[in-house]
Amino acid sequence: MQIKNVIESLLFVSTKPLTAKKLAEISGAETRDVEEALASLVLDYAGRNGGVTLAKTGAEYQMMTSPDSAATVQNYLKDEMTGELTRPSLETLTIVAYRGPVTKAEIEQIRGVNCTLILRNLLMRGLVEAEEDRKILVTRYRVSMDFLRFLGVARVEDLPDFAALSLDQTLTELIAAKEAAPSGEDVNG
Repeated sequence: MQIKNVIESLLFVSTKPLTAKKLAEISGAETRDVEEALASLVLDYAGRNGGVTLAKTGAEYQMMTSPDSAATVQNYLKDEMTGELTRPSLETLTIVAYRGPVTKAEIEQIRGVNCTLILRNLLMRGLVEAEEDRKILVTRYRVSMDFLRFLGVARVEDLPDFAALSLDQTLTELIAAKEAAPSGEDVNG
């Protein structure tokens, strides 16, 4: 796959701005090649007059809604943010609440499906927060203070049956087995 396409895909799914250095780290490409791809993408998006633009602030890049589409998108998101949570969103939020801080991979292991968009929605709603562990380059998710405030609890340990559900041994063993298995091997048989 062409590096430009990889960089565009990474920017598309990222919930936060990324630097050329970080994009090179993630993609395994040379920083110089990533910088060239970014420069080309900035020009491509500037010339499109489409609904999405590629913004640059300092050394960081992020895809965002174009100014022409911003009002429509904002109205749509307002409706999405005030509406009820879907069942998959509630499941994911429950996992984060009872197992957090938890990685996206751990959530997906528990649910068995990709959770990228659900996590993004929960982050946008302010129910979940992301914290990056720079030592091992992994993002962990935990519930936000707004989530606790909404439920009227002071800490996650005050959630119903927290002690029993947060330490579910079967779930812990399943996650540990998945992490220890060679890539691509199914630990469930």
